[in-house]
Amino acid sequence: MGEFELISRYFAAAPCAQAGDGVALGIGDDCALLALAPGEQLAVSTDTLVSGVHFPAVPDPFLLGQRSLAVAVSDLAAMGAQPLGFTLALTLPDFSAQWLGRYAEGLQQMAQRCAIRLVGGDTTRGPLSLTLTVLGKVPGGQALTRGGARPGELFCVGGVLGEAAGALPFVLGERSERSAAPGVAGPLLAHYWAPQPQLALGQALRGRASAAIDISDGLLADAGHIAEASGVAVHIERSRLPLSDALVAFAGEQGAFDAALAGGDDYVLAFSLPAQHVQALQLAGQPVHVIGQVHAGHGVTLLSDDGRDITPAKRGYQHFRGPM
Repeated sequence: MGEFELISRYFAAAPCAQAGDGVALGIGDDCALLALAPGEQLAVSTDTLVSGVHFPAVPDPFLLGQRSLAVAVSDLAAMGAQPLGFTLALTLPDFSAQWLGRYAEGLQQMAQRCAIRLVGGDTTRGPLSLTLTVLGKVPGGQALTRGGARPGELFCVGGVLGEAAGALPFVLGERSERSAAPGVAGPLLAHYWAPQPQLALGQALRGRASAAIDISDGLLADAGHIAEASGVAVHIERSRLPLSDALVAFAGEQGAFDAALAGGDDYVLAFSLPAQHVQALQLAGQPVHVIGQVHAGHGVTLLSDDGRDITPAKRGYQHFRGPM
């Protein structure tokens, strides 16, 4: 099967590839055309996922389809953007109709969940890798960025932490799901393979949060990006970290804290927020968890219950350097 037949059969005909909702022209021409209203800005982000680095060397294609799009769309959530479209550059070692069909199904399911449309891309032969570029829109001047956090504000996250890192023994085949207690492996694996981009939260934070980021490399590492970009210090209270029962049951309390602080792949939002906005957001159903505060200074500090600095040496993951 040639490149164009492959695209036509598995991607161009998918419901998520049809024009509409800000997409004037999708797959089939040299470029896609997006329609932005006056006063809107275009948000663009690119993610590359490589076999054996970002996912197992022999992945379930349906689950990979979900995950590959979700982690890219999470960047739009972090900016407070509304999704418009995405492109997919797919490198395959060989052709498998069954594999491609299942991957496309997973991709379609996540695209529908995120209300985003496939508008183009490319296919080529080589080691399995996926590059997705996501595009969204945001009212001019209202995009959330990493810079802008101010001393005195609260530091918050949008949900439980560490579940994806807790799932790694199952993902990598080091533990069988049956070896865990009932109700433990499922939630952890769901968070790894089908993270839910926090689009509604990101849009609700526009005009309220002063800085935001999605947690991909670990809470301490990504909080550090906000601290550096904003020129402030972030103090996180260990006792306030939201942990799931499934993660604690599987990894133990210390293991759960380690996963939450430096495990990465959470894809929930971390953000600084003036205190007066917390209650209104929570009453509106937004998952706002206060875990610390912004101070004058620099860097990220983890505090014990009695206020001691217990910041671990390992803070997250960085490509080409490994764990930080």
